[in-house]
Amino acid sequence: MNSDVEHTDSPLDPEDQEIAAEIADDAEALLSALPHYYRGEVSQATSSQDRIDQTTNWAITVIAALLSVVFSSPDMPAYLLLVGILILCIFLSYEVRRYRFYDLYRARVRFFQENVFANALEPSGVEHSRWREELSDDLRYPTFKVTAREALSRRVRRIYGLLFAVLGVAWVAKVTLFTPEAQWTEAAELPGVHGAVVAGLLVGFYVGLLAIAKRPSNRQAKGEIYGAEPGEWKNGNEED
Repeated sequence: MNSDVEHTDSPLDPEDQEIAAEIADDAEALLSALPHYYRGEVSQATSSQDRIDQTTNWAITVIAALLSVVFSSPDMPAYLLLVGILILCIFLSYEVRRYRFYDLYRARVRFFQENVFANALEPSGVEHSRWREELSDDLRYPTFKVTAREALSRRVRRIYGLLFAVLGVAWVAKVTLFTPEAQWTEAAELPGVHGAVVAGLLVGFYVGLLAIAKRPSNRQAKGEIYGAEPGEWKNGNEED
């Protein structure tokens, strides 16, 4: 009776449950399976990178369209550029999440490269003595490798800081140079909000944005390049 219960509770036969374990102990079978895993992770990283690029492209397209509309006529209100800043914040929030997923797959690819391919080319020892266990744990319980705050800082520093700067300069130009018939405070005001208050809030926003971009970080993302001098391996002197 007890054996029947145990059999019905088990979704797989014991032989089926040990298939992967047998591969782990068989070097030839493992080497046959690892390239498929590697290609899958590379594909995931590439797909995630494409999604990030799509978000950035849409953000640039919206900004370009908004600038052409705002500066097409002196009668166009400056607050449309503030709407553009809000839209850009929405795109940034999407991209931060997508960047965290991209960083997850990219980190796995680099982890695999430095512990498998690098050692295969020159068997000088792996970077992580327990790399198979570490990679297995991450596949069972995936975790982001970068925090949302750090991802936000990176995207602002690399891409969105410039886009926000373009909208900020455009707003200043719109309320000053392109509305000479009115005071800049009148051109900058919103319904019920004085123009000086709007300008103050905008300055505060950009100060916060600068603080996010300049936020110091001790994390060195696996596999990323941080100000290193260009390598000379292609120019090395070779002896015949």
